[in-house]
Amino acid sequence: MTRLIDITPAVTARLAVWPGDTPLSREVLCAIEGGASVTLSTLRATVHLGAHADGPNHYGAGAPGIGERSLEHYIGACRVVDAPVARGTRVGVGDVVGGLEQVREARVLLKTGTFPDPEAWNEDFAGVAPELIDALAARGVRTIGLDTPSVDLQTSKDLPAHGAVLRHDMAILEGLALAGVEAGVYELIALPLKLMGFDASPVRAVLRAGPV
Repeated sequence: MTRLIDITPAVTARLAVWPGDTPLSREVLCAIEGGASVTLSTLRATVHLGAHADGPNHYGAGAPGIGERSLEHYIGACRVVDAPVARGTRVGVGDVVGGLEQVREARVLLKTGTFPDPEAWNEDFAGVAPELIDALAARGVRTIGLDTPSVDLQTSKDLPAHGAVLRHDMAILEGLALAGVEAGVYELIALPLKLMGFDASPVRAVLRAGPV
């Protein structure tokens, strides 16, 4: 038996976005309740909305957009690992509960618990140490995800984690809702939209629990 675990924060106008970025808004052009034959609406928001996949051109000049990325990054066996760290710090190799020896999957999701409420922004969420990204890449990991808005700290200017991801041609998933997810192996399904040339895309991220 398998079951789906939704790890996507609800997308509403209350969903917090990076300070200065574009929050979600919806314009209803017509509505059945108002006598129209259909309801039709327009969405406006940052592409870095809630659970999202970064495109390489978000952090690398001349790199491809999210629509150009292989979908293999975003679907397949993954391992969720506990990485409890203090707020405002970076997850290092030694912070991964159970160690990196357990990682045999190409996709790893880090559960830090440092961004607990997607509707209430806190600036001191955790990031990822570039050394951990290097170590995961050495184990064949091609996608790294986490439960914070960024793999780098909000105060970071040189973005070393993004740089490490770019060097290894890895993919990034950010803003995942992992609070209720137990560590272990799952099938990840978190497909970005085919937004050609865009620097990110929201995803509907789910884990399939059961035989992978």
